[in-house]
Amino acid sequence: MKKILLINDVVGYSHVGMVAMLPILTYLGHSTYNLPTSLVSNTLDYGRFNVLDTTDYMRGVLPVWKELGFSFDAVCTGLMFSEEQARLVSAYCAELRQQGTTIFVDPIMGDGGRLYNGITERQVELMREMVAVADLVFPNYTEACYLTGIPWREEGMSWQEAQDMLDRLVEIGTRSALITSAKVEGHHCVVGKRASEPVSFAQVQEEGPYFRLDYEEIPGLFHGTGDIFSAVLIGHLLKGETLRQSTRTAMDVVSNLIDRNRDLPDKCCGIPIEQCLDLL
Repeated sequence: MKKILLINDVVGYSHVGMVAMLPILTYLGHSTYNLPTSLVSNTLDYGRFNVLDTTDYMRGVLPVWKELGFSFDAVCTGLMFSEEQARLVSAYCAELRQQGTTIFVDPIMGDGGRLYNGITERQVELMREMVAVADLVFPNYTEACYLTGIPWREEGMSWQEAQDMLDRLVEIGTRSALITSAKVEGHHCVVGKRASEPVSFAQVQEEGPYFRLDYEEIPGLFHGTGDIFSAVLIGHLLKGETLRQSTRTAMDVVSNLIDRNRDLPDKCCGIPIEQCLDLL
């Protein structure tokens, strides 16, 4: 059993973010803790929302945890709401990384070629600071474009362009990288690059640094599927599976969850994960 800290937003009316990740990681046998970056009334696509930035709370929590000697095997970071918050979290993760903690970064910023409501170009710059202290980063294609400065294209990329984008993410500082929701040579897929140096999760270097895993896209937009992917990916990596194996497992779980819940009337609220743990 690993001790995992989630640093992400908590959304009240939803099954997204930390609300989706906690039950998955617990079900997979890990001890999971949380540090909320904000309290959000509901997912932003409802059109109206209220957000409470919890930077002040975070600023007070971290010294207490340090004084008490709390430690974690892994940290996964998500949405950041302010410059101070991003700097606070990146410094904390850099310190933990030196102590052997594995740092996972989900740079939640946008999709479909654009940033989410309320996300600014300044926050993109700050997210690069998070990527710089990561052992593994897993942006979607849109987020990878913003992080690397490569223009987003509806038709996607060639395989060589996908490898170049992965290389640029590694140049920012992460040891390994995935790009989800990608389209490579007309195929929907997740692409990845393994670390060139030893990391705390399993690698199969003889297969080469890059890999591509295709999938069949299911029509419809479900909020929170990226969070589900992240939780399943991390949960399996920390159980000793390789990056490629864990990625494939996470992809299959998300596909099965969408298939089971495709008729949900309110997809903005996300998938009721507690009712679907048998698919994990």
